Amino acid sequence: MLIVTREGGRRCKLRPSQHAIITMAYLREHTTYAKLAAGFRISEGTAHAYVQSVIKFLASRAPFLTQALRRARPEYVLVDGTIAECDRVGDHERDYSGKARRHGVNLQAVTDPAGGLIRYSPALPSSPVDITAARTHRIVTTYERLRVPVLADKAYAGAGGTFQAPFKRHLGRPRTTRQAAVNRAHARLRFPVERAFARLEAWRIFRKAWIIPNRLTSITKAVLTLERRR
Repeated sequence: MLIVTREGGRRCKLRPSQHAIITMAYLREHTTYAKLAAGFRISEGTAHAYVQSVIKFLASRAPFLTQALRRARPEYVLVDGTIAECDRVGDHERDYSGKARRHGVNLQAVTDPAGGLIRYSPALPSSPVDITAARTHRIVTTYERLRVPVLADKAYAGAGGTFQAPFKRHLGRPRTTRQAAVNRAHARLRFPVERAFARLEAWRIFRKAWIIPNRLTSITKAVLTLERRR
């Protein structure tokens, strides 16, 4: 109903419900515009226009980080990052992740302790590491201001604020028994964040998008809106 009821009086070749269908096919299955156009007997340009219009509408309904946190009111949150692959790049160097060894964008996921999705971040070129992405999106300062504890992996070590990362092993200095036990408990608590990435990967648009990276921000916001209404 979120999509179906949004259209105004503008005359269209397809009903609003069909706009929703082709947009879901594009996002969920990553169906090409050529196939969508053939299936609905419209031009590729029209299919593109309908899909982008719905994505823009859904993206506008995505909450900001502070809004999402205040609505969820979690005891603490889980944060992690992933790389969504793209096959078309704007800047070859900035869009390449040395860690993942592919081009794409860095997406940060925030969940509650049970793995319930709170927010996906806007997309960044994948070359920044997770701690840089978190700082760029003001995730670190926002959680510190709201006094929300954050459990994150070792990629966020040194983030400061309310971030809590596992103890790292230093050269020539193995972890103590206590540190190892803390790390095991930390890993168990952090595991549910993987559910957010499982939900993200169910949308095939994020597996290898046939678009340039900067287009994935609006798509990520659109998917966030849909996921939060499931």
